[in-house]
Amino acid sequence: MAIKVLSVLAAAFLVGAFALATLGPENMALGEALTAMNHDALSVVQAFTHEHAMGWLWDHVARPTLLRPAWLLPASLGLICIGCAATLNSRGAPRSHRRRS
Repeated sequence: MAIKVLSVLAAAFLVGAFALATLGPENMALGEALTAMNHDALSVVQAFTHEHAMGWLWDHVARPTLLRPAWLLPASLGLICIGCAATLNSRGAPRSHRRRS
């Protein structure tokens, strides 16, 4: 069941990344895409990060991520889901230890 869920998530993330890369403005950063969807999104994310996480997280992780292309985040999540599904699939496969003569 988990393999199917991860496969569907991977497909959705990769289709979303492809849509962002082809239909969106060229070289649109993730921060610009969030601002286009919701004007207050960046201030909400920054406030949430400072309140509920460590202070360095905003400066060293969130801000550099927001400068990357918008399609990169869903593409990365899709690849991670593919890897997790493949790993779970390989663990569940029965292995035959019969020797051929």
